[in-house]
Amino acid sequence: MVDGQEHPLPRLEGPLFAGTIPPGRPYRLRGRGHGGQWEHEDAYRFGPVLTDFDEYLLGEGTHQRLWEALGAHRLVLDGVEGTHFAVWAPNARRVSVVGDFNAWDGRRHVMRRRGSTGVWEIFIPHALEGALYKYEIIGPHGQLLPLKADPVGFGAQHPPETASVIRDIRGYGWTDGDWMAERAARQRRDAPIAIYEVHLGSWKRLWDQGGRPLSYREAAEDLIAYVRDMGFTHLEFMPLSEYPFDGSWGYQPVGLYAPTIRFGTPHELRDLINAAHRAGMGVLLDWVPGHFPTDAHGLARFDGTALYEHEDPREGFHQDWNTLIYNYGRREVANFLIANALYWLEEYHLDGLRVDAVASMLYRDYSRREGEWIPNIHGGRENLEAIDFLQRMNTLAYARHPGIMTVAEESTSFPGVSRPVDAGGLGFGYKWNMGWMNDTLRYMQHDPVHRKWHHNLMTFGLHYAFSENFILPISHDEVVHGKGSMIAKMPGSWWEKCANLRAYYGFMWGHPGKKLLFMGCEFGQRAEWNHRGQIDWDAPAHGPEHRGIQRLVRDLNTLYRATPALHVRDCEPEGFQWIEGGDADNSVFVWARFGLDHDAPCVVACNMTPVERRMRVGLPRPGRWAEVLNTDAAIYGGGNRGNQGGVIAEEVSWMGQPRSAEMTLPPLSTLIFRHEV
Repeated sequence: MVDGQEHPLPRLEGPLFAGTIPPGRPYRLRGRGHGGQWEHEDAYRFGPVLTDFDEYLLGEGTHQRLWEALGAHRLVLDGVEGTHFAVWAPNARRVSVVGDFNAWDGRRHVMRRRGSTGVWEIFIPHALEGALYKYEIIGPHGQLLPLKADPVGFGAQHPPETASVIRDIRGYGWTDGDWMAERAARQRRDAPIAIYEVHLGSWKRLWDQGGRPLSYREAAEDLIAYVRDMGFTHLEFMPLSEYPFDGSWGYQPVGLYAPTIRFGTPHELRDLINAAHRAGMGVLLDWVPGHFPTDAHGLARFDGTALYEHEDPREGFHQDWNTLIYNYGRREVANFLIANALYWLEEYHLDGLRVDAVASMLYRDYSRREGEWIPNIHGGRENLEAIDFLQRMNTLAYARHPGIMTVAEESTSFPGVSRPVDAGGLGFGYKWNMGWMNDTLRYMQHDPVHRKWHHNLMTFGLHYAFSENFILPISHDEVVHGKGSMIAKMPGSWWEKCANLRAYYGFMWGHPGKKLLFMGCEFGQRAEWNHRGQIDWDAPAHGPEHRGIQRLVRDLNTLYRATPALHVRDCEPEGFQWIEGGDADNSVFVWARFGLDHDAPCVVACNMTPVERRMRVGLPRPGRWAEVLNTDAAIYGGGNRGNQGGVIAEEVSWMGQPRSAEMTLPPLSTLIFRHEV
């Protein structure tokens, strides 16, 4: 139909019709069959949507807003509502969009190839919000591949279903302007940063509704209120990009651009982030550019070739996780990942990304024996392409979104992880201190009678504490897979276990470095974390010892935030001084923390034996030192021993300090004193 007039199309053969119509005029197709008549828009009367500039940037691998070019985008073209689809599949013979708007028939919407970029596109009229779709691809050798989800899709079906879903992510009404304006100051190295790590699917479940987890919107109320009350400055979510297998916890993502539908829609995730910001809290997201699963509907051999991954399994396959490794040296793949980082920061107002498994990206021989890996062009083990990718990602993320933070989970001594790229570093803002975590937990698991033989496990971290901008992590990895809960790691009777854990948390919050604690650890949950359930909310509800640990963590966060000496120089050696670091026989540790010149210093004293000690402790300044925290206080479940009223520094030099005071160190405790002017 053109201007209301019919123009018959002769049949060529079978179901194929072709003919000439008046040029330059909109038209519709009308046909008859299966006992009825139908009429619809012809997708092929609409011209290309991607611009020449898009095509140039896509070919160059520098499209920083890749998600605006590729994926499925709702729009009105020539007065007709529909969706524009674009996908990168350079080695395909044919790519079609199939979905519930075309009976999943790959013959009906074959896409057009755009020049040499390998990008295919089509505008499909009346493919609307919520419609399911995939790509049907014929590979380079004529093979029909399994239907593929959209690599840049913004929505997905609920697993185990695997289709992409048309989602319009535009038009969210953010109300977090105050937070965004002050975010940079809240995430600097001199700011107090205490992070609560959450697996959203198992933080809390609604058992009266079949045991389902909280939705994004429900978490915007319950989770945000709880974390704010506990005094944490930031939330960190384990991966929320769409993933097929619940047991991967999100660390094997398929839809990097799609928030998982398990908890709601993209706008509902924004509701959660917006609520956190309005409560004065930052939000970090686990981001996984290190590997991806082999699921048939995902990126694996996407166009029939090793497109996103390496062809050679010595470069392209993770033996530990049975997953594939991105080809970081391919410009389009690096562009896909870098743009994804920028997408989360921009479209979801995230305050930072914690990058998973960085060590596995940096080394070609990671977890491989000799002969199972390919050296770099210089014959070395470093993955030069991954290093370049991480440097470019960090450079662009900080340039485009000043005030954000990127965090590396990096378990080796790779130099300069949190140093600027122009200084030869990887450009991350912070790095998890895995060495500190491993050493100190090993120490705490020893019976106190044996701790004097392992004293250096608690002190060794100070030899390198300021080589990076460190976060001290007690993460989900430490309370799963047979490692036991935090309180289960502690030796002794039940009272001693609780006292040990309280003393350890005091040690951690008094130690240089930002803080991270996994959910459930804040009240000493007894059981290991299980992603199929929820954390043990009955523990603080019914157990006074658990409530005491929970209150201690709340008070530690409050003190940490309010005391500059405990955070301003977390990443600078000038902020720390040993007072007594060598008293292995007594398992006593004493150190001073300093802020800026006008900030009151603090002294932290730890007694890691079940024996009360009355001893003289060196102090750096004269006057009164208030005991501002005592993990043995009765309100935390302790014996209420200590130095109520604080201590007065006497003119007796001790432990290398100009002054000192006699003080009581309760058994299995950490005390924090603050100088009073």
